Amino acid sequence: MAVEVIVKQRHVVEIMEMVYQLRSQGLWQGKDFDFAHYPELYDTFAGTTRERHTIFTFYAEKYATLFAIKYAE
Repeated sequence: MAVEVIVKQRHVVEIMEMVYQLRSQGLWQGKDFDFAHYPELYDTFAGTTRERHTIFTFYAEKYATLFAIKYAE
């Protein structure tokens, strides 16, 4: 069962530091977690702005819980 944790308004440099920390803790990207970063985007047609956010997907609930306590808003 995959669990998603959304981290909002963090710059990509901060996100990469989080990824490096997860890796240094022994987690494997593609096996224990994945992530997708979405930069802020203005839609000129609709006149709306997509908020900058990153979705971390964890494949074990215990990793998602600890990560969410530390980083999720």
